[in-house]
Amino acid sequence: MNIVLLIKDFAIGKKFDKSGMPNQSGGERHGLNHAKELIRLGHHVTIMTKKKYWFTKVREAYDSGIDLIRLHGSIRWFEVFLRLLTTHRKTDAFYIIGRPKFAVWSILFAKLTGKPVTLALTGKAEIFGNNKSFREKLFASCDNYIATTHEIKESFIKDAHIDPKKISVIPHGIDTKMYPFISYEDRCIAKQQAGLDSVIPNLLFCARVAPNKGILIALEVWKQIYKHYPDSKFYIVGGGDNTLLDEARRVSEHCNNSIIVVGEVDDVTPYHRLSDVYIFPSEHEGLPTSLLEAMSSGLATVCSDIGGNNDLIFDDVTGYRVPVKDVDAYINKISYLFDNPSIRIEMGKCASSYVEMHASYDVVSKEMEITVTNQRIEPIDMLSEKPVISNAK
Repeated sequence: MNIVLLIKDFAIGKKFDKSGMPNQSGGERHGLNHAKELIRLGHHVTIMTKKKYWFTKVREAYDSGIDLIRLHGSIRWFEVFLRLLTTHRKTDAFYIIGRPKFAVWSILFAKLTGKPVTLALTGKAEIFGNNKSFREKLFASCDNYIATTHEIKESFIKDAHIDPKKISVIPHGIDTKMYPFISYEDRCIAKQQAGLDSVIPNLLFCARVAPNKGILIALEVWKQIYKHYPDSKFYIVGGGDNTLLDEARRVSEHCNNSIIVVGEVDDVTPYHRLSDVYIFPSEHEGLPTSLLEAMSSGLATVCSDIGGNNDLIFDDVTGYRVPVKDVDAYINKISYLFDNPSIRIEMGKCASSYVEMHASYDVVSKEMEITVTNQRIEPIDMLSEKPVISNAK
């Protein structure tokens, strides 16, 4: 099938902004990965997005054969219709990620031509209300909806009044082959090769270094953890605000340089191998990709009790959820996992198995394809089954 995927921003230019923050959004990464997966499954995919900079091309073949089209400013609505009437008149289905304003014109076109439309939301902030504006009426008229978390599904029903029979819970997924399970023995070997003590546990933060990701909470937690585990290391992996990265380095100096500020990397798996517990103190999330990756590698997690975290981390099974900004609760749970290697190992095994069975591309992509191509008869909830520690691999 010929599928048009619409997303607000895509491949916009520079990798980082002036503050040091990565420019690529989670939605953009999901759009790229979903396009690649649909192509792998035999479909032709066109991505339509905003043209934000003069130096970007209007149309180009992008990564793995994606037909990428950038739409101009105030005439995006006209360009959408023009493309669909000419160069993309053979479009069979539409897939919208997020709520780009210009996407409503594709919905209108689809209604006029009888083509299916699927709307996927990856964060609760993207949900729309019920005041029945022109755009909201169109967004509420799609054939299928994908919620990446139960929180988003509930908002679809409560706030947008979408028929539950149209809503499937499908995580955006990851390539679990890129984040393989790491055994305790392999972690010990990796530590030894890095010149570290093989049995001393280490902590990992791997996300954007930004205020809403809870990095300042993580640093407060480490100040106390360090007092009890002075030989442990705390790895901070990810690009972000330069002032926050400098603050992490300052705290490290007061903790005998025990914090390793890595910054942005293309491959996070070496730090998965060196770590034993993952801390994820974000203040708000959809379904966090970095958490899925850490779980896939076999890390027990201590995270904030919010959003999509609640679909992945279950107390005493895959880790622990604690109240947002509760430093003492983070210290308590991380210390417990540091002191009990057998428990964190079993939690890591369970976490890895759960991601492989419910959030790997091997299972997610087919369900996403069935939905987008309008073959779904009944909605699916891929996160309805809760992990059980005895089922760990």
